[in-house]
Amino acid sequence: MRVSLNGVHKSFGQVEVVKGLDLEVKDGEFLVLLGASGSGKTTALRMIAGLETVTSGTIHIGERDVTGLLPKYRDIAMVFQSYALYPHKTVFANIAYPLTVRKRPRAEIEAAVKEVARQVQLDALLERYPRQLSGGQRQRVALARAIIRRPAAFLMDEPLSNLDAKLRGHMRAELKHMQHELGITTIYVTHDQIEAMTLAHRVALLDKGVLQQLDTPATIYNAPANLFVAGFIGSPPMNFLEGELREGRFSTPAGSFGTNSRASNPAVVLGIRPEDCRVTATGAGKLAGEIFATELIGDHALVTCRCAGANLTVKVDKEFQGEIGEAVGIGFDDKALHLFDKAGGNRLPAAG
Repeated sequence: MRVSLNGVHKSFGQVEVVKGLDLEVKDGEFLVLLGASGSGKTTALRMIAGLETVTSGTIHIGERDVTGLLPKYRDIAMVFQSYALYPHKTVFANIAYPLTVRKRPRAEIEAAVKEVARQVQLDALLERYPRQLSGGQRQRVALARAIIRRPAAFLMDEPLSNLDAKLRGHMRAELKHMQHELGITTIYVTHDQIEAMTLAHRVALLDKGVLQQLDTPATIYNAPANLFVAGFIGSPPMNFLEGELREGRFSTPAGSFGTNSRASNPAVVLGIRPEDCRVTATGAGKLAGEIFATELIGDHALVTCRCAGANLTVKVDKEFQGEIGEAVGIGFDDKALHLFDKAGGNRLPAAG
């Protein structure tokens, strides 16, 4: 079911945490609220759930205005970072709880629990207690308990953050597949950009309570709206180099070259991702620099080059050989460049 926020503000005393958030989540969409601590993403989720009051603005679930409704009347299911399971109840009883309190027939409950347990691969563990389960299994119980309700929307607050890296990867795949199969609108909060990029149909990136960009993961990665988005998304992060733009030609002490813009601007920031750069012989690249450090990651290496007082990271083949202090060039294609206005931080349009 569609979920929409219209001009939503939230203040705690004099501190404004969410500042005029407008958000439209489509029916059946998996939308991720992404941001660092203090960005307002969890507060926004809690307002949708009814766990926080709205200072101003409205929230709709489907056609209903739920802004002032209690959580139990909103037809949502929430999955928390903590599993919030009943330790004295079996897996079966934990999953069945939402139907049990609604006094559904026993046969209906049993059939529903078995079906949901099969979906999350818990069908062999229904008689166990939470203390007998691993962290990943407990989180799947929490997911199953939410799924069994078939709510209008799932709200998930960093549900995978307590798991180790290997299990997080496994659970991401399971969660994405389950959401696709169920087709239930899902709003998911995380500070982890990898989770956001791999799970979401669309990502809403927030900073200090303000929506910075709302788009597909591919668009946010390939066409960030501003310097904040460009620097937040990507691992390693995007390289930035300050300079001047004159009729589309970018100039900095490390080099001068044409871009895909025709604009002039005395203070711009050029952005380029490490995977779009290459280390060249001196004089062969568009920028001149020297090797500052090299790091072997495993399947690739990262070379940090010092250029005009800035560090630029280049993703290279794992066989790369280079010495610290060695003079090098840095090359890249014009289409890989991103240009931003230094003063406002906004992306500069490419030449039409």
